[in-house]
Amino acid sequence: MTDSAAPAAAPAAAPPAHTTVCISGGGPAGMMLGLLLARAGIRVTVLEKHKDFFRDFRGDTIHTSTLELMRELGLLEAFLRLPHQKAYRLGGRFGSDDVTIGEFKYLPTPCKFVAFMPQWDFLDFLQRQAACYPAFDLRMQTKATGLLRSQNAASPGRVSGVAYRTADGSKGELTADLVVACDGRDSTLRHQSGLPVVDLGAPLDVLWFRLPRMANDPHDLLGRIDRGQALVLIDRGDYWQCAYLIPKGGLAGLQARGLPSLRAAIAHIAPFAGARLEAALPDWDALKLLSVQVNRLHRWHAPGLLCIGDAAHAMSPVGGVGINLAIQDAVATANILYPALLQAQDQGVPIIDAMLEEVQARREKPTRLLQAFQLRVQDFLYSRVFAAGAAPVRAPVLLRLVSRIPLLRGLLPRLVALGPRREHIVTPEMRAAS
Repeated sequence: MTDSAAPAAAPAAAPPAHTTVCISGGGPAGMMLGLLLARAGIRVTVLEKHKDFFRDFRGDTIHTSTLELMRELGLLEAFLRLPHQKAYRLGGRFGSDDVTIGEFKYLPTPCKFVAFMPQWDFLDFLQRQAACYPAFDLRMQTKATGLLRSQNAASPGRVSGVAYRTADGSKGELTADLVVACDGRDSTLRHQSGLPVVDLGAPLDVLWFRLPRMANDPHDLLGRIDRGQALVLIDRGDYWQCAYLIPKGGLAGLQARGLPSLRAAIAHIAPFAGARLEAALPDWDALKLLSVQVNRLHRWHAPGLLCIGDAAHAMSPVGGVGINLAIQDAVATANILYPALLQAQDQGVPIIDAMLEEVQARREKPTRLLQAFQLRVQDFLYSRVFAAGAAPVRAPVLLRLVSRIPLLRGLLPRLVALGPRREHIVTPEMRAAS
């Protein structure tokens, strides 16, 4: 798929009146969960409000943990035929210090790299695989607008489905044995559930933009940090996807100083790009603001409802872990719930809250660990890079040590590329693909 991406699925008739699992949101968590459940013979309907998967400046870091899941599903070879770039090391520049933060060759897996792939290609791939199974139903341009509640005296108030609205404004209701909210950090269903959110704070925002890439540019993922500035460049083949970090709420100040001032600042931290910045940033519309959030739900579930991915825990862009953590959530959800979901589908046995609690218990610790890592990085950037009167930036002593000792270069990739708790495919392929 290219920037002129065709719709992943054309608008169709209204969703069925009932499904076993209703998934709100066709992002990485929703599509992966939909694939795994349909593969296990569980009827699943995914509601996605957009007409296709193409939205620029979404996360596209496919970590080794996700590549390993593709391998376990027998899909890795086909997956890697999609356009992507491979990174074999993590590098960065802190002021005048060039450091190698990690090398993926030390990972104890066959896939010793991280892939950078546009998220729309990744989601379209998952959709094509899931569509091979008759239990899978994807409804594009269909937005879940609210939760349905049971009026049954035995389970009053239990989530029993969703209300939805289609692109033409038509409204409807879809009942389900389980509703899974995968609709992002601004989740409508999470908000309506009333589940309390723990805000962990995010002192930084991100400006995304594109920069044409030349053959003699740096080859590896490269973070550049200097006093008052931080820039991450992600190789997308013929261009860089750039993330320019700013203090939270700092966009108005940048705009007041003017776009030429911003171009000059970026040229200072990335001199190789200086001559391209005027064409790359002709106006402020060329930059997209991501208001960073780091939070998590105190409880990820309510009777009949489970939140995973960003709907359960919003991550900062640090480390590019968000997509992969969401996918790990989806795999754990499928592994834990598929026997109960088959019983609900075939025998009408309701999903008990203890099963949903088991999903949270499995995934909450790795979420907390990765968020703690992100907060430490954010705090370093805010206090050592963006604070007024900050000293000239140098790489932290630990990173300088890691850069000099090859054996230590495998430590950070284990945390970032594999994650603190890897999930493996347990769900069976119960029905042959059509």
